Amino acid sequence: MSNPDPQHRFALDRREMLAAGLAGIAIAAAPVRALAQSGAQAPDAPRSGSSNVAAHRVEVAMPHGGVTAGHPLAAMAGTRMLIQGGTAADAVVAAMAVMNVVEPWASSAGGNGFATCLDRKSGQVHSLAFTGGAPRLLDPDGDPAALDHGPKALTVPGAFGGWIALARRFGTLPLSTLLEPAIGYARDGHPLDPSIATFITRAQKRLALYPTSAAIFLPDGKPPQPRSVFRNPDLARTLQSLADAETRALKGGADRDRALQAAHNFFYTGPIAQEFARFSIETGGWLRLDDLKAYQPHWDTPVSTSYRGLDVYSSPLTSRTGLELCEQLNLVEGFDLAALSADDPRFTHLLIEAIKVAKADVYKYAADPRFAHIPVEGLLSKRFAAERRKLIDPARAGLYREGGSADIFARTMVDRQRQWAALGDERTRGGDTTSLSAVDADGNAIAVTTTVGGGFGTFMVMGKTGILFNNGLRLGSTAPYAGHPNKVAPGKIPLLGNGPTIVLDKGRLKLVFGSPGGETIGQTQFQFLVNIVDRHMPIQAAIEAPRFALDAEPNFYKPGAAITVQAEGRFPPVVLQGLSAMGHRIDTVGPYAIGSVQGILVDPSGARMAGADPRRMGYAVGY
Repeated sequence: MSNPDPQHRFALDRREMLAAGLAGIAIAAAPVRALAQSGAQAPDAPRSGSSNVAAHRVEVAMPHGGVTAGHPLAAMAGTRMLIQGGTAADAVVAAMAVMNVVEPWASSAGGNGFATCLDRKSGQVHSLAFTGGAPRLLDPDGDPAALDHGPKALTVPGAFGGWIALARRFGTLPLSTLLEPAIGYARDGHPLDPSIATFITRAQKRLALYPTSAAIFLPDGKPPQPRSVFRNPDLARTLQSLADAETRALKGGADRDRALQAAHNFFYTGPIAQEFARFSIETGGWLRLDDLKAYQPHWDTPVSTSYRGLDVYSSPLTSRTGLELCEQLNLVEGFDLAALSADDPRFTHLLIEAIKVAKADVYKYAADPRFAHIPVEGLLSKRFAAERRKLIDPARAGLYREGGSADIFARTMVDRQRQWAALGDERTRGGDTTSLSAVDADGNAIAVTTTVGGGFGTFMVMGKTGILFNNGLRLGSTAPYAGHPNKVAPGKIPLLGNGPTIVLDKGRLKLVFGSPGGETIGQTQFQFLVNIVDRHMPIQAAIEAPRFALDAEPNFYKPGAAITVQAEGRFPPVVLQGLSAMGHRIDTVGPYAIGSVQGILVDPSGARMAGADPRRMGYAVGY
């Protein structure tokens, strides 16, 4: 029988699709510029002077499900799990494991992150925090420079615990199946993306400080060549040992849940944990076996708001991005953005000013809620947003002001002293992250954003495991001021920018998405969501539209900080000139430089279309 016509490929019954293996997969294509290069202009091509933004990548149909991730191999691995009958949870666990191998500068089983999950059966949205805290032996008054990289910079590894928590609650496939693609790529190798080779080259001096890292990332003392075969055999052995722990438990009569717990225990109390602790002691770090034994991922209720009739759910504390995103939406809901052309500088100006206000408010309060009372209800309040909206001048750039008194809009008052003493260098360090989203045949959806903190995290591979840890104690994730609730402390979980998000329309899935980018995550996701809701853009066009990001000197904790608007070079000159005339300081950066959104959009008919960001290696795979 001949292959089905491509136009009808996705009409296949799901059982036929499973039998056909990969035959029905749709993959995000390379940029499709050829349509407008000869003959008549493509119907959706941008016209000169138009505010319409055409996408140069195709959207990917996901009639049965699919994954959009920060690397093609991760998206494919996740989609393989769906084709084998797995769930969205199975897909994201497999994809995260592969990201650990193929994007090691931003993702690791030893990192941290958040997941936002829609359980289609119950209609409920859940948040999972897989975020480790500072080791209990940490000296909070030590040299802040030691928190940038090396053995004293790390937090307790949370990501692998998150993988197990997702698989236990919402998955169906064995861990051995979920880890199989990652084990193969780590053991047998994969072509190293040129961007990863560049990151390794830039990080060469710090990676060379640690022999365990140099052995993997600097073979023969040099960075690997772009597109060369890259391996991490130590990581392959570690992942295989975790799969074997599950298999032994199953053979011993354990059910699936207890077998997955056996793999968790192998990582956090067994041989892998013991290797982590041994290496930390050997290198002068603070991490001990008791820190690892005490760790558990945490299920929680997402923060949420309504925006123009839609319900938006994102990560709660210790993510700052969920609060930022919700407050930004509450602020601009008072303006008729749809009435403004994207070429009108006032459109971008209003977004910039909303970000300033929300950053000031969130940075005033946000911290580990086990160590400080945070007026979350006030920060999410529409009344608080209406009060803070008064600071936004529609025609002039405002200062970066003191955060508002969100506590008066909450049920519980907060006594918060705002005079903080600087600890020396106040400049915060950036973060590097990756994000992926998945939907399955039953309508379950999960967005995950995971990180190792700054690029390559601590830069130090932990002994013989092949695993990098998150340098989550660095300034930025922690506050550089004594007395601030986010000042580093033993056991305290530092803030993350991760904010995977789900949007519902009258209880039905509308959008699932996330982005990496450290300080820019909340800003990127805000602009993307406005593109979808207010500008009614298709998902790939909404992803590719020009973006900006605010940078604060010395940091966003400090009222009066100098704000620079970093704007991608594809903004029309009239927009950048208009923003400058309004008083914004503009720094033009590369044309595709800010964030990397991966997302899936569902239209009223139920059709699911995915997009992937060309700013990095993002790819979507559907079937």
